[in-house]
Amino acid sequence: MARKKRHEDHINHEAWAIPYGDLVTLLLAFFVVMYSISSVNEGKYRVLSESLVAAFRGTPKTTRPIQIGESPPTGGAEQGRQDAVPQGSVDRSTLSLPMDNPPGGIAGIRATGDDITRASLGRMADDIRAALSELIELEDVRIRETPLWLEVEIKTDLLFQVGVAQVTDAALPVLDRIGDILQPMQNPLRVEGHTDNVPISTARFPSNWELSSARASSVIRLFQRKGVAPERMVAVGLGEYQPVADNDTAEGRNRNRRVTIVILANDNVPDVTPDVIPDAIPEPLTDADVVAN
Repeated sequence: MARKKRHEDHINHEAWAIPYGDLVTLLLAFFVVMYSISSVNEGKYRVLSESLVAAFRGTPKTTRPIQIGESPPTGGAEQGRQDAVPQGSVDRSTLSLPMDNPPGGIAGIRATGDDITRASLGRMADDIRAALSELIELEDVRIRETPLWLEVEIKTDLLFQVGVAQVTDAALPVLDRIGDILQPMQNPLRVEGHTDNVPISTARFPSNWELSSARASSVIRLFQRKGVAPERMVAVGLGEYQPVADNDTAEGRNRNRRVTIVILANDNVPDVTPDVIPDAIPEPLTDADVVAN
């Protein structure tokens, strides 16, 4: 009987694929674990994402034109205007208010030597000093004058209770006197609310931003009831971020809690070039000067 021919075993040339697949699976599991325990910096991720979008699809964001040739000397009108504003105060030279005026009017305050404008602000300052003379002597009210604006600063302790934006009954006569003086004038005005750095967190006021804004709005509503045109007024809440004194002391915090009424120059004054702005803005009056007046 013939012997049965034995077939040779088949050699598996794909045997390497099994350990390779196991290796890839282990690497995948490793990176999944590493990613799950890692922390993503959302801020940096957002900045990177916005940068990529701006680079490939966005529009240019810069407000400065590309300089061709030699750069102009530094300083000039812009530097002078910044130097003219004391540190820690609001730069009034950049203020702009919604008002019914033609283009090129007071879109941002422009310096002027107009005697009529200065006289108008001066008359209002004199009237307010006469109406609030007792409070000025007690330093509950401070008045500052420049040719471009008039500031009436009132301590909030005189106007509001702690953590409240509703004007107290005792403060109504004070604001009524100011409203009577402002009503016949045409000057635009801005009411700023300021707080100290003590945090507040209530259902109505989650932070000092909301509290300062609500207090400024309360003052504006009272002025509107006195007949001041609403289109002349703007309410601004600046919170704790424009202090005029040190918040580390009780006296400083009391000084920082304030409402400032900024009465701007008339919107029908002629425009001048920005080159004269630094020379037209005088040094602001000190508190000693205000008290003396």
